Amino acid sequence: MRGRKKAVVLFLVGLLWLYGCNSPSPNSAAMPEGSLEAEADSEMDPGRERGLVYERSMEIQCAENFKVDYFEGGYTLLTTTVDGAHYLIVPEDKEAPQNPEKEIPGIEVSDGRIVVLKRPVKDIYLVASSAMDAFSELDGLEAIAFSGQKEEGWYIDAAREAMARGDILYAGKYNKPDYELIVSGNCSLAIENMMISHSPEVIEKLDDFGIPVMIEYSSYEPHPLGRVEWVKFYGALLGKERGAEKIFEEQMAILERVSTDEKTDKTVAFFFITSNGLVQIRQSSDYIPKMIEIAGGKYIFEGLGDSEARRSTMNMQIEEFYSGAKDADFLIYNSSIDGGISSVEELLDKCGVLADFKAVKEGNVWCTTNDMYQQSLSIGYLMEDIYGMLRGENEDMHYLFPVN
Repeated sequence: MRGRKKAVVLFLVGLLWLYGCNSPSPNSAAMPEGSLEAEADSEMDPGRERGLVYERSMEIQCAENFKVDYFEGGYTLLTTTVDGAHYLIVPEDKEAPQNPEKEIPGIEVSDGRIVVLKRPVKDIYLVASSAMDAFSELDGLEAIAFSGQKEEGWYIDAAREAMARGDILYAGKYNKPDYELIVSGNCSLAIENMMISHSPEVIEKLDDFGIPVMIEYSSYEPHPLGRVEWVKFYGALLGKERGAEKIFEEQMAILERVSTDEKTDKTVAFFFITSNGLVQIRQSSDYIPKMIEIAGGKYIFEGLGDSEARRSTMNMQIEEFYSGAKDADFLIYNSSIDGGISSVEELLDKCGVLADFKAVKEGNVWCTTNDMYQQSLSIGYLMEDIYGMLRGENEDMHYLFPVN
């Protein structure tokens, strides 16, 4: 019996490795030089102030762009590894370190400071819409006071209802925040998406008002469930790690379920038609092609795009799309930009040459639901939908529907 359990564990670990997730590393494993673990285990620098004492790091399986470290006394350090930003969460009943840059072992602070946030973290200005699902599922909407999305723009019911009640106020888009409203409401943190890189003056202005900015990098995660694992980052921010771990485990269970069967080798094109007649598709390194692969299919465009560019999409001419995707077994129309399609006739109105496509002739055209991109914690369900689509099991779909 013990041998069987060991075999099952080894099998699941193998699946995680195969599909891009790492098996959790115990704290006793070899530690890289300069890490918090290594620093905590080494002799302290005599010139360093005696400060926080490292306890452990969060186990992360799929995500690559954040870290969470824990210290004695309930202090938590969040790090976004893309930009090297650090956020120290201080327990409600504890004092913040006087000089956190010198009191936390083993870290390098590129901009000369660590953002200190006191629990309970509240009055957040949330611009990164992909994070709203995490706050909602963690029962943490009370931490959000301001939204970068208007009420009617939310597909997440709890967020829309909170705005209707006035619990969350619209405070302007990422590039035009309502500074007066945000400042008067004692905003403690702005959580931005990558679009803020186009408006650095907004970061500077928020900083002038004493409002720190945290940039959400889940869209940079190469593995689909790396995006989901960001719920653990927000769980650590809110002190709701247990609930976050449960959410992630549920999605991992779906990954294990859909990735155990043999591959179908059926090909899939994921796209939409732009307003100027181009076709927007996903780069081959994007998470959508990875989901298709995990579910047992094959993304029709192999080796397309620059995997180092951190871009998920690219545009191509109709002629090039026709050449590459005409014989795809399935077409999935991306509804996130133009609202999607409800019929094949509507699709052909956008692009008549699609009538020659194999998937159109065989009735294998699908469309995503409009709420798919805001439901960032449900990527596992979308993989399950693709899995069912490829195998003709069309019951109980979540984010895909057939187009006739």
